[in-house]
Amino acid sequence: MLSPNSGGPLDNKLLSILPRSELEILLPHLSSRDLPQGRMLLESDEEFDQVYFPHSGMLSLLVVMLDGKAIETSTVGREGVVGAMAGIGLYKSSARVVVQLAMTCTVIAASQFRKAVAANEVIRKLCIDYNEVLLMQSRVTAGCNALHPIDQRFCRWLLQSSDRAASDTVELTQEFLSEMLGVRRTSVTEVAGNLQKAGVITYARGIIRILDRKKIEDLSCECFRRLSADAS
Repeated sequence: MLSPNSGGPLDNKLLSILPRSELEILLPHLSSRDLPQGRMLLESDEEFDQVYFPHSGMLSLLVVMLDGKAIETSTVGREGVVGAMAGIGLYKSSARVVVQLAMTCTVIAASQFRKAVAANEVIRKLCIDYNEVLLMQSRVTAGCNALHPIDQRFCRWLLQSSDRAASDTVELTQEFLSEMLGVRRTSVTEVAGNLQKAGVITYARGIIRILDRKKIEDLSCECFRRLSADAS
């Protein structure tokens, strides 16, 4: 019998709350996959051929501009799914999908997921409801990126990553951080250096360790709490 600690699909919150009858529709078509940090799963405007239900780690959805610059608009961890709208029909991604934190996930072929959605209203509702969550997250993140200074955004992003990793230690390079936040690498270096001098983090060789979470929360903008509420 599956349990939330089985290391399988029930480690994903959305799959774990499905009624047993609906989960059994999907189970024969589910498989587990380990994905390394930095792996690009999908480029913008490509069709989803897989649907991803994370167990751990985090996926980033990034908007890519014509000049190649990109910025993160949404993140998905074990509370969610990426590619669920492929269940409604052939679906092209509006974002680049990158593994932000190394992860394990349950995957299902989009073609099989479409069959399940077509046959079951509960699974269909899961797709639509979580798409609304992603839209809300994108709106909050867009406002945060436009209105809040880099140091607040850095703290918000670090807290999100720490929560998804379930650890105060997160492996993130400055290059990766600069792309997620849409800023220059030198800006990330300056903010990380200031936080380290203040004694709230340590940062060396791409490893960030939070020493004072309460202080990081105080330095973050209100968007962390809003995004955390959506992810809970």
